[in-house]
Amino acid sequence: MKTLIVMFDLKPGQSVEEYEQFAKTIDVPGVKRMNSVDEFRVYKSESLLFSEDAPPCQYFEVIEINDMDEFGNEVQADSAQEVATKFQSMVDNLKFILTDQTA
Repeated sequence: MKTLIVMFDLKPGQSVEEYEQFAKTIDVPGVKRMNSVDEFRVYKSESLLFSEDAPPCQYFEVIEINDMDEFGNEVQADSAQEVATKFQSMVDNLKFILTDQTA
C-alpha cells in the first residue's frame, strides 16, 4: 500500500472557512468514494513541536492508496478533475510525496 502526503498552503486571500468547508463537504467525501483509496484525512498544521519556527506548510493530506493503477484512472475522471481544479484554485505551494511504509 502506498500513502500520498500532500503538503500545501492556502493562497493569499483564500478564506480558511471556505477551504475547510470545501474539504469537509466535497474533497474528502469524493476521494473516500474512490475504490483505490482506503483512507483520506486532512490536517491543519498548528506548530513545530518544541520550536518557535513556523511549520513548513499550513495543511497536509494523507491518502492511503490500495491500487496505484486504479488511483491513476480514478483521478482522471471528470468529477475528480472538477474537484482538483477547485482545490488548486484555493491552494499554493503544493507538494505531492508518494511514500511506502517501511516499518
